[in-house]
Amino acid sequence: MWNMSFTPPIVIEARVIATMPDRLRRRERSAWGDANKAGTIVDCFLEGPVFDASGALYVTDIPHGRILRVDGAHDWHVVAQTGGWPNGLALHPDGSLWVADYRHGILRCDAGSGRVDTMLGHRNSESFKGVNDLVFDGAGRLYFTDQGQTGLHDPQGRVYRYDRDGGRLDLLLSNAPSPNGIALDAEGKVLFVAVTRGNQVWRSPLMDDGSISKMGAFRTFFGTSGPDGLAAAPGGRLLVAHASLGGVFVLNTRGEVTHFIASPIEGSTVTNVAVRPDGATVVMTEAATGAILEAVLPH
Repeated sequence: MWNMSFTPPIVIEARVIATMPDRLRRRERSAWGDANKAGTIVDCFLEGPVFDASGALYVTDIPHGRILRVDGAHDWHVVAQTGGWPNGLALHPDGSLWVADYRHGILRCDAGSGRVDTMLGHRNSESFKGVNDLVFDGAGRLYFTDQGQTGLHDPQGRVYRYDRDGGRLDLLLSNAPSPNGIALDAEGKVLFVAVTRGNQVWRSPLMDDGSISKMGAFRTFFGTSGPDGLAAAPGGRLLVAHASLGGVFVLNTRGEVTHFIASPIEGSTVTNVAVRPDGATVVMTEAATGAILEAVLPH
C-alpha cells in the first residue's frame, strides 16, 4: 500500500542531462570492485551529489577515490583525490566540501585547491566501520552514518553526531542494518536514516540535548537492495533514492508515496538525489552508467 488514498503514485520521468566522459572513465580493476561487484571492472560509480553556492554540482566516484565537479555547461572536472572510497558529500557553512570516505572517515576538501584533510578518522582510537553519508544542521553540527558491511545478519551500523566547536562526538544509533543516506527536516527537529538492508527509512525526533528518541520505521520498501540517498524537499517532503527500483520516491509528511521519479535508463541504479538551490528541480546519480539525471519536482 503506497498511500491512504489507495492510488498509485504519480510517475515523473527523469531525463539524462550529463554523462561522465570517456576521458575520465577508468577501465581498470579496483579493490572496491573486487569487494562490492564480484571483481567486475567498474569504470565509475557515482554518488554524493551536492550543489555549492554558485550552483555547480559535485559528485563522488567511489572506486577510484575521486571528487568531481560538473559545471553549468555539463563539463566534468576532477577536483580532488582522497586516496580512499569517497561516498557522501555535504557543503559546510564555510563553503568547503565535507566527505564521508569509507576508508578514511570524515574528510574536508577545499574545492579550489583540491586539498583534502582528515577531520575525523576514528572514535576513541577505534576505526569506523565505513562511513557513508553526512548532513549538517543549521548550527553546523554534523550527522553521519557508519555503514560498513552491516545488514540483517549484523545489525550494528551506527549514526553519529559531531559538534566540531565543542569537540564532541556522540553515538546516536548502533543497531541499524546498513545505515546509508541521512537527512534532516527543514527545522532540524527530525532525523531520517535510510536503512538499506532493512529496506526501510527510519525516523526519529531530535531532542534538545542532541539525542534521539522513539526511532521508528517511517517507510518500508522492497527489492534486492534498498533505500540509498535521502534529501529533504520543500513542503516537508522526503526524497528517497532506491538503489534497485530505478528511481526516487517522494514521501509526504505521513510517509505516503505521492510520486515516483523514474530513471529513463533500464536496470537503473539510482543511488543519490539532491535538490537544486532553486527548490524546483532535483538531480539523481545513476551510478552504474555514470549519468546525472534531472526532473522537475512536483508542487
